Amino acid sequence: MRILVAGASGLIGTAITSTLRGSGHDVVSLVRRPPASPAEFQWDPAAGRIDDAALRGAGAVINLSGAGIGDRPWTQDRIKELSTSRLGPTTTLVAAMGRMDSPPPVFLSQSASGYYGDAGQQVLREDAPAGDGILARICTDWEAAAQQAPAGVRVVTPRTGVVLSRSGGALGRLLPLLRLGVGGPLGNGRQYWPWVTLPDVAGAFEFLLTAPLAGPVNLCAPESADVKTLITGLAAALHRPALLPVPAPVLRLVMGQLANELLLASQRMEPAALAGAGFQWQHPSLAAAAGWLASGR
Repeated sequence: MRILVAGASGLIGTAITSTLRGSGHDVVSLVRRPPASPAEFQWDPAAGRIDDAALRGAGAVINLSGAGIGDRPWTQDRIKELSTSRLGPTTTLVAAMGRMDSPPPVFLSQSASGYYGDAGQQVLREDAPAGDGILARICTDWEAAAQQAPAGVRVVTPRTGVVLSRSGGALGRLLPLLRLGVGGPLGNGRQYWPWVTLPDVAGAFEFLLTAPLAGPVNLCAPESADVKTLITGLAAALHRPALLPVPAPVLRLVMGQLANELLLASQRMEPAALAGAGFQWQHPSLAAAAGWLASGR
């Protein structure tokens, strides 16, 4: 299958592209600079411009575009960028599909667990309502933009949780601390993070290309864990203690609203749609994920 990927150079995009090519798919990507190979097409999503040739013959479009959530303080300008960097590419892709006589039949457009806001201990399946907060509003608008794709296009909006990777991603700053034995729970540690390993994210996107699913799909592991359990489990796999918690007031003082929505919010997601469709996780348990992270191979 020929697959067009927007956001192919990021952590998730790189993993998905590698997985798809390893399965024999023809993957082409959208870039903002001049193309460096026949597998690249130029676009300017901020201006709504795209080379329509990029979509011709594609069996699917994967949209992963968006500025990093946790890599900068949330100033008003940054919050605006978090929104526009997601809505601009999505609306540009939807408009391009709308100009085609035969648009790609599948559109996988990334969303995030932030859709649910801070839901406490509630189990969140795909039919749970949107929460409150900046991320919830961004995700709601993001998914709505994807759903404007032409009739006949199967639209899937994977609500991806906290991605566990050996480098970069949510654990990019935490793993080195855990390896040194100086990490610990964030806040009271009772908030749920809907974790998933990077290989399972890539595998899920490949699965969703052909699975009979549409609309929101919770993309997380089937085993839920609160932050204390998650960090303790990871530290144990590294044979290190996790005894130095970071109090919530300190996180709020240093990170402001970002701490409330990204680190202290609780989202006890359940991947009901993926499980019901028969997806097989490589790392379905925290023990399996921790072992993979610790092995380094």
